Amino acid sequence: MSVPVVLVPRASSRAAGLAGLLRDAGCEVVVAPVIERAPVDDTTALDTAVRDLGAGAYAWVAVTSVNAVDALAAAAARTAVSLGSSAAGTRWAAVGHMTRRALEAAGVAVELVPDGESSAAGLVAAFAERSGTPSDGRRVLLPLGDLAGPTLADGLAALGWAPDVVTAYRTVRRELPADVVTRGRAGGFGAVVVTSGSVAREVARQLGTRAPVVAIGRPSAEAAHAAGLHVAAVAEHPTDEALAAAVTAALSAQKENA
Repeated sequence: MSVPVVLVPRASSRAAGLAGLLRDAGCEVVVAPVIERAPVDDTTALDTAVRDLGAGAYAWVAVTSVNAVDALAAAAARTAVSLGSSAAGTRWAAVGHMTRRALEAAGVAVELVPDGESSAAGLVAAFAERSGTPSDGRRVLLPLGDLAGPTLADGLAALGWAPDVVTAYRTVRRELPADVVTRGRAGGFGAVVVTSGSVAREVARQLGTRAPVVAIGRPSAEAAHAAGLHVAAVAEHPTDEALAAAVTAALSAQKENA
């Protein structure tokens, strides 16, 4: 019986948990990133925002990724601002539970996490339901990646908040090793895990659209569809456990339909 092969296109440190679960489920796992986080060329805007945060200038900080947490922590170290103890009146929101855990590890108490979809739209919906009615000029800090869309900023502005978008990190391409590309284009992967729109687009660019993908959530699935990829499954939650379950379910369906 052949062993299913799954490509996890993430950095080794971020892929370890999912890769372990998939190996425990009997898969061969190939880990090779197609994108990576890089610092912004000029940190002035981010450092200024963190100083303002420390001075209590923001009613909320809304964080949409672990990468943004890392960037905030680095800015806090540069500016001697403690994220956890500064701005006692500032409240924190996280797009999902992985981001919440990263913020908590940085000493931040998170008050708002979407009950439903872990996405920018889900975060806007959570603000609409549970953050209260903003008074004029109530600022919300949005430390985002350079490729982030306008959904969060536009949604919060429509609710009456004053979003302050600051680029916290850049997303840069990583070329897959030649053997991984050859294997992928030959149909050697039973599934490819897609954890963001950027990953979906790079998978399509580098490997083509032959391999089925398993997406971490609806926005990633939509980006994969737009890139011409076949989405075999979408994880119920943006966690390693849910992703592993979605991958194994997709592989089981493939086996039954073979």
